[in-house]
Amino acid sequence: MILLERALIDLLLNVFTREELNAFLRSPQNTATIIGCLIAISGALLGSFLLLRGMSLTSDAISHTVLLGIVVAFLLMTEVFGMEGDTSSPWLIIGASLAGVGTVVLTELLFRSGLVRQDAALGLAFPLLFAIAIILVSRFAEDVHLDEDAVLVGEIGLAWANTNSHCYQHCDSVTITPEHPAATLARQCSNCRELGISPRDDGAEFVEICGNCGVYSPARAWSAGLLQNQPHLVFFPKSITVTLVMGLLSVCFVVIFYKELKLTTFDAGLAKALGFRPGLMNYGLMILVSLVAVGAFDAVGSILVIAFFIIPPAAAYLLTDRLSLMLLLSPIIGAAGAVFGYDLARGQLFGIWDVGAAIAFINQSLGLDLPARWDSSISASMVLMIFLFFLLAWVLSPRYGLISTFVRRLHQNRRFQNQVVLAHIHNHQDTERREVELRVDTLHLHFRWQPEKMRRVLARLRVMGLVRMVDQLVELTERGDAHVHEFRKVMLATHNVPDLD
Repeated sequence: MILLERALIDLLLNVFTREELNAFLRSPQNTATIIGCLIAISGALLGSFLLLRGMSLTSDAISHTVLLGIVVAFLLMTEVFGMEGDTSSPWLIIGASLAGVGTVVLTELLFRSGLVRQDAALGLAFPLLFAIAIILVSRFAEDVHLDEDAVLVGEIGLAWANTNSHCYQHCDSVTITPEHPAATLARQCSNCRELGISPRDDGAEFVEICGNCGVYSPARAWSAGLLQNQPHLVFFPKSITVTLVMGLLSVCFVVIFYKELKLTTFDAGLAKALGFRPGLMNYGLMILVSLVAVGAFDAVGSILVIAFFIIPPAAAYLLTDRLSLMLLLSPIIGAAGAVFGYDLARGQLFGIWDVGAAIAFINQSLGLDLPARWDSSISASMVLMIFLFFLLAWVLSPRYGLISTFVRRLHQNRRFQNQVVLAHIHNHQDTERREVELRVDTLHLHFRWQPEKMRRVLARLRVMGLVRMVDQLVELTERGDAHVHEFRKVMLATHNVPDLD
């Protein structure tokens, strides 16, 4: 990770100065937006295949159960191997991946037993593993930044403060020993705790300790006032590195195995017959879902990351039927939600409308007493914006949206009304009951319609040139007669019925 950060910084320093780069990366908004976009891209790409496979809630299960792998790996590091408890350690990522795969394996074992359905098997597996993880966190990880709130919600707004420092000039480290002029020496009672005595007792024995001894990095040494020349440092947020790696892995996985993922998603049986291994692709997908979930662990938490897997692909699915276009649209939707979500957390919808002013207007109009000051979680605001984009897609989608569906059904209803009226006229215009069946003022009675409805249908048919009024009777025009015969041929051909005329 350090080498990757160094390479990125070297590349960026060709375009920006060190001061400009630090100012950009030390901005909470810039860092939160970058991390949110990277998580959205990874989640959307993988979530698209989960959605098409009918496994969207598997991301929910994995985002919960990766916590078990994280906690177990953390406890092994600190309690068994005596390592430092670093929540960004790669061992936690490995543990999370194993937990995600374990969730899938346990679900498959329960499902293949034949005793429960697959959705029930998933519902049995992940609550068990997640409950164990919560117990371990609350019981053994009380004194570290690994609690339920951080796990469930996360705080992307503080990601800018968790950085690695990279030095480019005046990079001298400082070692403080007891003999160093800057050493802070003090006496400590060596037997007071053992004997249960006070340092003031005659039997107390003292040893000299150094309170600030150790090796100081250039950044720490400058902060402690141990250097004369300020080191030239670039501070790079750790979460950007982690989420960038997850994003690159996700993109590479989808690009390299696009054909295999497409085939195993839409026809696993054919894929197996052709020599592919759908199970192996499924496990590879689940491993990456686990990696992305743990990569988002510090930023958005294990709960809100579910939205990044499910909502953008669902919105893109409403907009297109092409997989390639869906894989392009879903990351764009997720990234847009991350960008505008930060503005929403600050009280600006799309960076234009003031949410607080809107709440104040509602209070004034309805006599309510809602808090006018808008102060919300950044991660939750990002998810809210992504869901808003889903609602827009649901309403405005040209094929599956509410408006297009309403218009299509209205058009179908009108076509049906037109056809039944035309068929009625065609069946009776050359019969003895013509005077009874086709009178304009009584035609609605034969359909049990309201008179106004029949007037609207006849008006449409007259505008289309399909009917005309003659002596208060309705009859077909030549165009209307041809329309009825053409419609009849289509219906007979569709239902494979021979034409007996």
